[in-house]
Amino acid sequence: MAPTPEEIVRECYDDPALVERVAHRTTPSKMEIVEPDPAWPQTFAALKALIVDALGPTAVVVEHTGSTSVPGLPAKDIIDIDLTVPDPTDEAAYVARLEAAGFHFLLREPAWHQHRFFCRYEPTANLHVFGPDATEPVRHRIFRDWLRSHPEDKELYAETKREAMRASSQSGEDMMQYTDRKDAVVRGILQKAFRSLGYID
Repeated sequence: MAPTPEEIVRECYDDPALVERVAHRTTPSKMEIVEPDPAWPQTFAALKALIVDALGPTAVVVEHTGSTSVPGLPAKDIIDIDLTVPDPTDEAAYVARLEAAGFHFLLREPAWHQHRFFCRYEPTANLHVFGPDATEPVRHRIFRDWLRSHPEDKELYAETKREAMRASSQSGEDMMQYTDRKDAVVRGILQKAFRSLGYID
């Protein structure tokens, strides 16, 4: 069942203590913001085709999210993909097939939307697997679509990303701490989007 507006606006944080680590990256993710690459949509399209070919109807929805999905937005050179499957807990239905297609299974988060996370090294991508009732991919799409149509917030987010990356790099922080530095701005932009959709007053 698709999530309701009330569920979508409710914040649900992942708890690092509850993460079940499956494997570690063989190549570290780069802490670097680069200028927009017009090839990012084509890279996503190629990766989507790989996923759909590997999973068939198990790939219910495959969406390009994250900063590389917003034209003109600086980003880490990593394609973020949200994959919806009928049941994320049924790993036999998709894990081996995704790994055969070049995606590396890194972790599961049963307490956070039954999220499963994969990475890919060439081209570089993050693949997030959710079920149909998960709110997080809906929030990702709302955020993406808002930035695509509101250049002033896209510029605000771009500057926030640059400053967060500068501060995190200088402090020797990891990707999670970089994400935390952007959190207040992300929440503020989402509130605007939710209000526009009539999800909140």
